[in-house]
Formats: sequence, C-alpha cells, structure tokens
Amino acid sequence: MQFFTTDLCDAHEDQVRVVAPMFKSYGGRKSFCGPISTLKLFEDNGLVRGTLESPGENRVLVVDGGGSLRCALVGDQLAALGVRNGWSGILVYGCIRDSRAIGAMDLGVFALATHPRKTVKKNQGERDVPVTFGGVTFAAGAWLYADEDGVIVSPVRLVS
Repeated sequence: MQFFTTDLCDAHEDQVRVVAPMFKSYGGRKSFCGPISTLKLFEDNGLVRGTLESPGENRVLVVDGGGSLRCALVGDQLAALGVRNGWSGILVYGCIRDSRAIGAMDLGVFALATHPRKTVKKNQGERDVPVTFGGVTFAAGAWLYADEDGVIVSPVRLVS
C-alpha cells in the first residue's frame, strides 16, 4: 500500500493526529500502516511476545513502554515473530535491541532508541487499552501510518 504521511496530512487535515517527532526507524520496511493494537507495560516484554505470536493481520502493534530508556522491549526474536505472523509494524515508546538484524527484516519498527539490555518477563501490563504519548492517543482499531516523515493516527482507514 503506497502512501505518504505528508499527503495524508494535507488531504485529511481535520482527521489525523501527528505524533511528536521522537521516533527513529529501525525496521527493514521504511513505511507501514494498519489498524492499531496496543500494549501498556513497563520494562516487561512478556505481553509483546504473546501478542506477536498471534496473527497480525497487517496490524500495527503500539507498545507504550512508558518511554523507558533502561532496557529493550523488542529484539530480533520478537521482530521475527512479527514478520512470521503478518504484523505490518511495531511502534515502541521505549527501546529496541538487535537493530542490525531488525533492519534486515520486512517489518516496520519505530522506537525512541536502542539499548542492549533485555527486560524482565513478568507478563504484566494491559492489552488494547488507549495509550497516550507524543501528543496523541492511540486506540485499538484506529489506523496508524508511518514513513520517513513521521507517524500519524486516524480514527478511520485513509488509503485503500
């Protein structure tokens, strides 16, 4: 699906919300979009694994990791699960690791930064609840579009 966030902002100015420019692209897929599924957690990626093991159906996983820069919430093994199970992309309000390997995968991955340390695995957190960061609220079922120019969210699908 071809799109440009700049064009979508121009055409749907009243519908889209623009996320603050705080993310860097790490995945091999530089632009991605899809309906949102959310996770809210802190320094624990157990729910990330469980979610990426399920059918992605071209959705985008939005992980609200509280903006923590103390460990990585997604690594190459989890990203590979995302590819294998048909996820379009992952947006991490936190860190990832194994960035070189993730950069070779057909998956969109945006995050704040990289960090070599893994997380604890307590499987604590919430699934498909509204999460807010970067000036935008991400709700399950809304649409996320991401490319080289940024990340935007719309309550409805904008591109066929």
